[in-house]
Amino acid sequence: MKEDWLVIHEVYASIQGESSFAGLPCTFVRTTGCNLRCAWCDTPQAFRGGTRMTRADLLARALAPRTPLVEVTGGEPLLQPGVVPLLRELCDAGKTVLLETSGEANVAPVDRRVHKVMDLKCPGSGESHRNRWANLDHVGPNDELKFVCADRADYEWTRETVRARDLLRLTSNLLVSAVYGRLATRDLVRWVLEDGLPVRVQLQMHKYVWPPEATGV
Repeated sequence: MKEDWLVIHEVYASIQGESSFAGLPCTFVRTTGCNLRCAWCDTPQAFRGGTRMTRADLLARALAPRTPLVEVTGGEPLLQPGVVPLLRELCDAGKTVLLETSGEANVAPVDRRVHKVMDLKCPGSGESHRNRWANLDHVGPNDELKFVCADRADYEWTRETVRARDLLRLTSNLLVSAVYGRLATRDLVRWVLEDGLPVRVQLQMHKYVWPPEATGV
């Protein structure tokens, strides 16, 4: 069955670099494959290749480091049917489970115990037209909505989206970050303060601990 096998780019233990869980020890399961091509993507190495693994073997590898936190990321994890039962099994094992997803794939089947960290793609990504707005119907108070801004226009799109779609009624976990090396975070902070926007400005912590181009950390 398709659910019994996954193609995996890497599994490793590190610290969580983003989200409200930033700084916590975390085991990462990175799947292979993505159907989007964001202009600022920093994980193109996960577009292809990888190792085919049974879900049972992958679960064992994900649990081996014994970190309380496990994140399934990509690529786009939800492209693979085996990810939904894997997420459920990780929750059943007592882990706090994060799912990093692009916002284009359907999140409806995801176990409600999973903390979804879901992008809403800004225009600067080149993939804003792929946002699946129906996914907002499946966002709960423990989930997080993430905006990655490449410029002022992306920030203004973020501001209007937060207000027009009343995102705070869904979750208070609204994350905004600057594309690394393209937009200065201090500018993003200034705009947020000027507008009183109720968001969390975040950094990609791992890019400050290790070289930005480092993988598997």
